[in-house]
Amino acid sequence: MENATVGRVETTAIIENLEDLWAVKKGILRAEQARSATVTNALVDTGATLLSIPTSLIQRLGLSRIGQRRIVSSVGYSEAAMYEAVRLTIQGRTCTMDVMEVPDGVPVLIGQLPLEHLDFVIDSRARTLIGNPAHGGEHIYELL
Repeated sequence: MENATVGRVETTAIIENLEDLWAVKKGILRAEQARSATVTNALVDTGATLLSIPTSLIQRLGLSRIGQRRIVSSVGYSEAAMYEAVRLTIQGRTCTMDVMEVPDGVPVLIGQLPLEHLDFVIDSRARTLIGNPAHGGEHIYELL
């Protein structure tokens, strides 16, 4: 369910450790051992590119660092750590996304790439996240 506050769109997101899910599939872990988090106030941020997660949540999910990327933000240029892919689920739609680290205190940010991957857009009048109207609200990938 979405929460909107004066131009702000928040959504519930389930973030799962993909490596753990593979281990469950291979019989190495039990399903209840797979690390995951349900975030009820993930910020839908079309100014962001990736799925960005605070440090403490990255640690709780047990994600492995895979590198570093140059970033630009409201404070200028810097670098951010990148972490292995997670399974992201919003409104029953799932995708696999690499994670960019943000400091604790910054909310989980759902950027342009996960929105595209999940075929969601922001309804600016209702300030909610909706299925792409160009696809009848259905989750469709374009190959055009």
